[in-house]
Amino acid sequence: MKNKSQSSKQPSTNQSRRSFIKKGALATSIFIVPRHVLGGVGYLAPSDRLNLAAIGAGGKGSSDIFNASVNGREKVVALCDVDFSGSAKKSVENFPKAKLYADYREMLEKEKGIDAVTISTPDHVHGPAAANAMERGIHVYVQKPMTHNIREARILTEMARTNKIVSQMGNQGGSNPLLGMVQKWVDSGVLGSISKVQVWTNRPVWPQGGPMPSPDPTMKPESLDWNLWLGPAPEKPYIPNMHPFNWRGWWDYGTGALGDVGCHLIDIPFRTLGLRYPTDAECSVGSVFSQMWTADYHPEGCPPSSFITLHFGATEKTRSPIEMTWSDGGIRPSHPDIIPADNDIGGKSSANGVLIIGEKGIISTNINDSSPLMPKLYLNDGTTEFGPEVEENEEPEYGHQRKWVDACKAGFDSPEHRALTSSFDYAGPMTETVLMGNLAIRSYMLREENSDGKMEFFARKKLLWDGENMRITNLEEANQFVGRTYREGWKV
Repeated sequence: MKNKSQSSKQPSTNQSRRSFIKKGALATSIFIVPRHVLGGVGYLAPSDRLNLAAIGAGGKGSSDIFNASVNGREKVVALCDVDFSGSAKKSVENFPKAKLYADYREMLEKEKGIDAVTISTPDHVHGPAAANAMERGIHVYVQKPMTHNIREARILTEMARTNKIVSQMGNQGGSNPLLGMVQKWVDSGVLGSISKVQVWTNRPVWPQGGPMPSPDPTMKPESLDWNLWLGPAPEKPYIPNMHPFNWRGWWDYGTGALGDVGCHLIDIPFRTLGLRYPTDAECSVGSVFSQMWTADYHPEGCPPSSFITLHFGATEKTRSPIEMTWSDGGIRPSHPDIIPADNDIGGKSSANGVLIIGEKGIISTNINDSSPLMPKLYLNDGTTEFGPEVEENEEPEYGHQRKWVDACKAGFDSPEHRALTSSFDYAGPMTETVLMGNLAIRSYMLREENSDGKMEFFARKKLLWDGENMRITNLEEANQFVGRTYREGWKV
C-alpha cells in the first residue's frame, strides 16, 4: 500500500478526471462534433465513460462488473481474480481488452486511471480492498456484507464520507421498488405501534459447524494463488474446497448465514423502521453431534443454526422499542393466527422471510428468494393488501449497479448519490447490526477454567452494546470480535 504522502495525491487526480467527465461536454461544447456524426445514436465520447475495474471477477463478481458496465456504456479496464480458470472466465470473455491481475494491490497501484471498482470477493477481503481503493479516491461497490467485522464497517463509512467516495453495498433488494409498498404501510400507521420483527432463513446451504477441514497442499489447483486468496486471514496451507464457495462457514473468511443473507432480509425492517444501532444482543446456537466432534459447535466456524435477539430503541416509525429475532438453519417462527394457515409467510415455502408485527396487524415479506418480493399486509380487522403476483423488473438487479455508476459520474454531492439505497452512510450501520449477531455467536463459545480445573462457558448472557463507541460494556472479552488481526500487508 502507498504511504500517506503518496496516497494523498491520487484522489485529486481521480477527482479531477471525474470533474472533467461531468463538466467537460459543457465547457468545450463549441469544439465538439455532434455525437450523431461521430458514432450514431447512443454514442459516448471516451471522456464520458467511467473506467471500471473488478476485484473478484468470478461468481457474483461476474454479474456485478457486467451490470456496472451498463451493456458497454462504461469501460472496464482491469479485472482482478486469484483464479481465472473458473467462473471468472466469463468476465474475461465479456471484457477481452481488460488487463488481468491476481493481486488487487498491484492493480490499484498500476492502473492510475481507474474511477470506480466493484469488490465481489470472500467477506474477509471486502474491507482491505475497499479501503485501499478509497484511499486513492476510487469509488466502490462492495458486495454484502460490506465488511467482515464491525470495526471495518465503521472505518469504511467514515472514509467514504471524508474522501467523498460514492459507495454502494451489493444488497440489490434495497433497490426493489416494491420495498416502497412496505415503507408506505409503515409510514401510514396502519399497524399501530410496531414492537416486534422476526427474520429467518434456510441458510446455511454449505458446510459449517465442525472443525475446519484439514489442509492438503497437494490438492491446490495450479491456477489458484492461495496466498492472495488468504489475504488478511492467518497464513495456512491450502484447504481443499474452501475456494470458491465453502469459505462462508469459517470465521477467518466468512460471516455465515447472517453475512450471506442477513444484509438482504434485515435490510427490510432496518430501512423501513428507521433503525440504528442495537442496544444489546443475545444468542443460542444449534449443537453438532458426530463421531469426531460433539459440542455446541467448533469455535473456528459458524454454527449449524442460531437464534439471535436484538433490541432497538424507539424511532419515529415505531412509537415503541423494537425486539428483532433472527433464526437460521431452517428454523422459522410460528405461523401467526392473523395469516391464513394455507398462506406462506415471508417468501415461497416460507424458507426465508420477515414479519413486521404491530398492534393492529402484520407485514409479511421477503427479499431474497426465487419468488417475487410480493409484500403482504394483514390487519386485525380482516383488511388485506398484497403486492403484485409477478414482479416486473426492467433492469438487472433493479439497476442497483447502474444507479451507483450514474452517481459516480454525477459526484458525491449529487442527487444521484443521495438517492442510492445502500451508500455506506446507510449500509455501514446496517452491516454493523447484522454483524452484531455474529459477535454474540462468537462470544457464546468463550470459555475459562473454573476452580475445579474444568473449562466452562462464561459469556452466555445478554451483551450490552454501546453502538457509538463500538463496545460491549458488560463483557470485555467479547470486544475481541469487534475487529480482527491482520496479516502483514493487509491491515485496514
